[in-house]
Order: sequence, then structure tokens, then C-alpha cells
Amino acid sequence: MWYSGKAHEPAGHVQALAAPGGVPLWVSEVLPGSTHDLTAARELVLPEARPYLKELPFLADSGYEGAGAGVHVPVKKLPRGELDIDTKTRNALLRSVRYQGERGFALMSQRWRALQHVMVSPTTIGDLTKSVLVLVQFEHKMIT
Repeated sequence: MWYSGKAHEPAGHVQALAAPGGVPLWVSEVLPGSTHDLTAARELVLPEARPYLKELPFLADSGYEGAGAGVHVPVKKLPRGELDIDTKTRNALLRSVRYQGERGFALMSQRWRALQHVMVSPTTIGDLTKSVLVLVQFEHKMIT
């Protein structure tokens, strides 16, 4: 369904991978906005990434919990109790590095405002996102 419960409006779901410096490297095809992060990752990202995760782990938010080995996510607080100091420190370290991946999304969606409120056919969203990816990579001299 092309409706996002998070945004409370019709939306598409695009997965992306960013370099450690925060520049986006890859974007997926668009899926319906109702698609959960982990479902999208299992369909679009993990099959291709699995061979590389031992040497180059992914940092992700807690929506990717259960993605498997090589995908590092923060540990959620227990229903009754606090996390120990080591787990809190690990979560803080993950979040402090993961912001650069979020920077990749910001480079695409804030610089290229066409992605903020897309009013085109959902199947066109993927093409638009890939075009913006190329423009961002060009701006950051990753391609000539």
C-alpha cells in the first residue's frame, strides 16, 4: 500500500547506503510506503551486501533489529529496567557514527527539494531518487 503510517500520507520507501563520509553511494528501487525498514532491507539490500558484512559492517537504526550478523543496531531499553553502562556506551558510539549515514539522506532530500513532497506516480519516485543520487555524487566530485 502506498500509504505511510509514519508520514500519514501516500509515500514511497527507498533504502540507501552511504559512505563513511556521509555521501550516498546507492539507492534502491521504490517500495510502497507501508513497507517496514527490515522487510525492505531483506528484499533490496541484504542479499547483495551479505558477502561483505564481515569486513564492512553496516550501521543502522533500531528499525533494522533482526537483520543479522554484520548489521549493527542500538540495543533497545528493556521493558523493566535500564541498560548497563557498556550497552549505553555502545549505543552512544553507534549513534555518534551513524549520523553520517543520515547526512546522506539530508544531502539528497534537503539539497534537492524535489524529493521532499513528491507528487508523481509512485513508480517514478525511484527514477527521481536515482537522478538526485547522481547529482549529489557529482557535487561531491565522486563522479565527473
